[in-house]
Amino acid sequence: MSKAETKKQPAGACGCATRRTLVRAALGGAGVCYAAAIGYPVYRYLASPVEKSAALGAVKEVTLKDAQKLPSGSAMIFRFGARPGVLIHHKDDQWVALSAKCTHLGCTVQYEAAKDRIYCACHGGVYNARTGANISGPPPKPLEQFRVKVAGSDVIVSRA
Repeated sequence: MSKAETKKQPAGACGCATRRTLVRAALGGAGVCYAAAIGYPVYRYLASPVEKSAALGAVKEVTLKDAQKLPSGSAMIFRFGARPGVLIHHKDDQWVALSAKCTHLGCTVQYEAAKDRIYCACHGGVYNARTGANISGPPPKPLEQFRVKVAGSDVIVSRA
């Protein structure tokens, strides 16, 4: 071998990765993962009101098939767009549809027929079963009320 052949080549000249290059790539990849871990929840937080309003605005009416068979004095939960709703058939044959999402923390409420009230088990919120008005507990606002139309064996619930 000649002296020229035995000389060491400069680091990276052979196309091999150096330790410094590997460390930089690893730190860069970790930085990208860290930024994504922080950025994605922030994106979801900021984008969710836009998505929710779009989903809620898109649904104007829901037809509940065979809902008229619901016995008086009982209720059923249904989907109104992205949110739950509750359809109540009162004993005096009056139909009421309300949002089933508590205005305090967003828990799903339930109809208590024996007490003729809507109750949120999360923090003890109580609503009027006919108007959705908040009666007691922490809920700051009444439940949203929907229009109800009975058509044949179906019940049509629409935005008021």
